Amino acid sequence: MVRNYLKVAWRNIIRNKAHTFINITGLSVGLTCSLLILLWVQSELNMDAYHVNGARLYQVYEREGYEHKIDGNYYTPGTMAFEIKKVIPEAEYAVDMADDRNHVFRVGNRNLKIQGTFAGADLFKMFSYPLLNGSPQTALNSPVSIAISRKMAGMFFGSSGAAMGKTIRYDNLKDLTVTAVFEDLTENSSRKFEYAINWNTFLQYVPWASNLNNTGPFTYVQLRPGADPSLVDRKLTHFLDQYRSKNNTLHVENGLQRFDQVYLHSNFTNGRIDGGRIEYVRLFSIVAVFVLLIACINFMNLTTAQSIKRAREIGVRKVVGALRPALIRQFIGESLLLTVLAVIVALTMMRLLLPVFNQLTQKQIAVPFNQVSFWLRLTALTLITGLLAGSYPALFLSSFNPVKVLKGSLKIGTGSVWFRKGLVIFQFTLSAILIIATIIISKQVNFIQDRNLGYDRENLVYIPVEGALGSKYDVFKNEALRMPGISSVSNIDNTPTSMNSGTTHVEWDGKDPNNNFLFKDAVIGYDFVPTMKLKILEGRDYSKDFATDSVNYLINEAAQKEIGFANPVGRSLTVRGVKGKIIGLLKDFHFQSLHEPIRPFIFHFTAGRPTDGNILVRTQPGKIREALAGLEAVCKQVNPNVPFTYTFSDEAYQKLYKSEKVVAKLSDIFAFMAIFISCLGLLGLVMFTAEQRVREIGIRKVLGASVASLFTLLLSEFLLLVLFALFIAAPIGWYAMHKWLQGFAYHTPVQWWVFALSGGLIISIALVTVSFEAVKAALVNPIKSLRSE
Repeated sequence: MVRNYLKVAWRNIIRNKAHTFINITGLSVGLTCSLLILLWVQSELNMDAYHVNGARLYQVYEREGYEHKIDGNYYTPGTMAFEIKKVIPEAEYAVDMADDRNHVFRVGNRNLKIQGTFAGADLFKMFSYPLLNGSPQTALNSPVSIAISRKMAGMFFGSSGAAMGKTIRYDNLKDLTVTAVFEDLTENSSRKFEYAINWNTFLQYVPWASNLNNTGPFTYVQLRPGADPSLVDRKLTHFLDQYRSKNNTLHVENGLQRFDQVYLHSNFTNGRIDGGRIEYVRLFSIVAVFVLLIACINFMNLTTAQSIKRAREIGVRKVVGALRPALIRQFIGESLLLTVLAVIVALTMMRLLLPVFNQLTQKQIAVPFNQVSFWLRLTALTLITGLLAGSYPALFLSSFNPVKVLKGSLKIGTGSVWFRKGLVIFQFTLSAILIIATIIISKQVNFIQDRNLGYDRENLVYIPVEGALGSKYDVFKNEALRMPGISSVSNIDNTPTSMNSGTTHVEWDGKDPNNNFLFKDAVIGYDFVPTMKLKILEGRDYSKDFATDSVNYLINEAAQKEIGFANPVGRSLTVRGVKGKIIGLLKDFHFQSLHEPIRPFIFHFTAGRPTDGNILVRTQPGKIREALAGLEAVCKQVNPNVPFTYTFSDEAYQKLYKSEKVVAKLSDIFAFMAIFISCLGLLGLVMFTAEQRVREIGIRKVLGASVASLFTLLLSEFLLLVLFALFIAAPIGWYAMHKWLQGFAYHTPVQWWVFALSGGLIISIALVTVSFEAVKAALVNPIKSLRSE
């Protein structure tokens, strides 16, 4: 029986090659899109899920309440892990870690700049980073310990075994001993570092981190088996109160978050964890389902469009004794066979497209052909798709009355026609929503790129302060300014696109003692304002003509508004206990992502040598090559032990919106695919309608109807479906994009022309799709149309 079903199915596939090609194309494109998205979703969901003790691993976060606002972040004091282990018995291990940064290492004459971190001694006891050499208990238990990756060991020592016990020079400051070598971190690790240095070295060179009133590093905790996370969370709420000075207006609380959830849930709203990358995972999971659903709807429409051709076959089968369940099984079998063929095509397409997809998403996803779970999921997806796509055609075709079929009096009910029209409306509604989303996301990305940030990010270069560059900053600056193509040089203790340092210890005359305000702040050197091309609204910049500038401040407009001084220049201001005067008011500029509003900002000044941060170099337009060559020469002269590296300001800015750019590109692709598949479905409905109305068209032509009038008759019916889909899609698309844009403090407006453009695109595409079959039907010879079958 099964063999007979397959034989009949194969004959029908061969007999209707065009129909089969369109069907398999629609299904395979839909399956390819869905499989790629699902691989990406799986990669996102598996991030940090490989740690053996993952159910007991947590990251500490902080809530800061001030000025009736609550901010949330993951920054903690640099000795918090030590205090947690000392005070909270449920904590089995705890570790402080710094963010990942580049540092210079030297072995013999080989100098390399490599990215890594600093961490406490419990790092390898907590996290499942496989050690090739060394043990978790001794990997970072010495102040001079360093654990390096297999890759780093190969760079300096040739192999992991040869690296053990060897000495490596860190930033030309300290000799470290390799006490462990770990396997290179995998793609599903959110933190990717090539080395980990004992935490004491970090505290040695970053002494402010030892003060429990300061935050900056990250803290991770592993609870003991059976420990209650909610109990530990409550203990951490006011954990730091006993260590910090009393402040009635600043409220600081801590909490716990499962480590394997941080990657996807890292946004804060009013100090509480609220979304993050998980929103994009949910979004594209829905897109995957919708694209596959659109493809299945195509199959239904294209199959039912062929119903008249198979009506006699069904009638004959019923007359000779075939029961409806048998016919349903036959048509479901044909659907499954087509789906299997589409899956084979989809797997081939996916293999070909995966390198481009990985480049687009900046991942290293591989198709897990060697995993049984992958084949089980693929089998389930094939069965679901085949059953879903073939269910309606099977029920519809098997319901034909054999007497009416063989008499040639078969009529398709209006209910079936409206059901298929409803499917087309549903397809185009989803497609229209995707196009609306694509246009608005693209607008927002362009808005971000074109936004006037208040400073000029073109021709601006960041050079990290490393090695001897800080101590020889004055020499570097003087030499650099003599080089061709360089306009100005300054420095800052951070980067202009990521100024996260802040303080509530700001006092001024008339300040309400019951209110506390958070001010962002940064330390800068001479010529910062002209190098950044900031605008001074009142007062002046720091100058060598004024010896007291070392305790004076520059503020932005947001800080002026918070302080409340109508004319701030010359007024006293005390920051972190240092009293000085405001010498200049700067026009507001963006120093963080556009997700955040412009915060009150205070600039401190240092005439000394920078110990960290970046040197800022403004190059002359069109002379970037000469400038970089000159800067490299100066760096080799004053800082020979450190490789010359730099970052363009506009590149650093673009990195803030990496997720949004990926989403924009993916939206473009999947919107195009959805429209393509939907048009195949519309083509199926046109084919079906043309076959149903072939006699009507023939009669109209005999009575004098023109080709143009027949074309308009067929066209108007389908354009009404598309217009109805647009009517449904517009409010849904507006609401979805309005919610997405709320994640940006500054965003593009949602304008009426977005919906007009979306509608115009869909109508144009649908018009082209319908026109082909409509013209074909209108041009057919009426004699052939009226000939009895």
